Amino acid sequence: MPQSPEPYSAGDPAAPHRAGSTEATADAQVPPALRRAVQEAGFADDRCRWIPLSGGRSNRLWQLHHGRGDAASTVVKLFAAPDGNPLFANDPDREARILARLEGLGIAPRLRAQLHTPEGRALLYDHVEGAPWCDDPAPVAHLLRHLHRSGAAQGAAKSAGLPAAPDGSAALARQTSAILALCPGDARARLAPFLDRLAARAAVPPLGARALLHGDPVAGNLIAGPNGLRLIDWQCPALGDPCEDIAHFLSPAMQIIYRGAALSRAQEQGFLAALNAPDLAARYAALAPWYHARMAAYCAWQIARGQKDYAAAEQAETAALKTALR
Repeated sequence: MPQSPEPYSAGDPAAPHRAGSTEATADAQVPPALRRAVQEAGFADDRCRWIPLSGGRSNRLWQLHHGRGDAASTVVKLFAAPDGNPLFANDPDREARILARLEGLGIAPRLRAQLHTPEGRALLYDHVEGAPWCDDPAPVAHLLRHLHRSGAAQGAAKSAGLPAAPDGSAALARQTSAILALCPGDARARLAPFLDRLAARAAVPPLGARALLHGDPVAGNLIAGPNGLRLIDWQCPALGDPCEDIAHFLSPAMQIIYRGAALSRAQEQGFLAALNAPDLAARYAALAPWYHARMAAYCAWQIARGQKDYAAAEQAETAALKTALR
């Protein structure tokens, strides 16, 4: 089990910013056009320090320090160009829409601005004090239960015009096939026997639910702070079956990538018990083989792109798939 991480700021999916970078080095990492845009929007001046937040896997982030001793500060999130990710969207419009509508619900950071810059799209939002979640799954279950059941959150989601997530085993199988179509032949060959076994299983019908889904509730996007647990990095929210979020959190691959270790059996059981939703837990168990197959395919796609750390993640997800098929 990895050591508990140090406190860090919202927007850092894996590791806190480490001391040691000089101000000059931090300044050199800020694209000039982005700096100008943030200054023109009134969120920074020439004296403001831009502290890079390390650990992001897709986008670049900085925390603005004004030197006033204020506890509150702002995160600048510069979105990378689209890379065709087949499972986790990286959509600044979607994130801006849902953050604006979740303000005041104690679920997500407060959106301050969205900017179009020559360097790309950028969002500015309140920084969340705290540390990445790393151990007890019960608070995560409570947060996701609140997210999926809150009437205010559902209203926010509907008004944000979010897309629908895959619902039911047939939709998950189609998405898995689409991901594998982007992978080399050896990856398809590795997973083909499992897909054949899935095709022979009884289908799990769609739920038809339209709960607000975070879409990426991995360990690095769950921040435990003075005000409780918060979700950050809302670039792929959707409407759909709550099992989608549950599957991403319980995924051995995502736990390994963002936390360094898969959950233990006791932690998985503790999470499902803390949901206090037996019907939902039973539905997740029925769908688990399809979720594991999809995540294994996603890991294969990442490996094909040169992300070597996904090799162990794919192995763990495939092992979970074998177990679920039994």
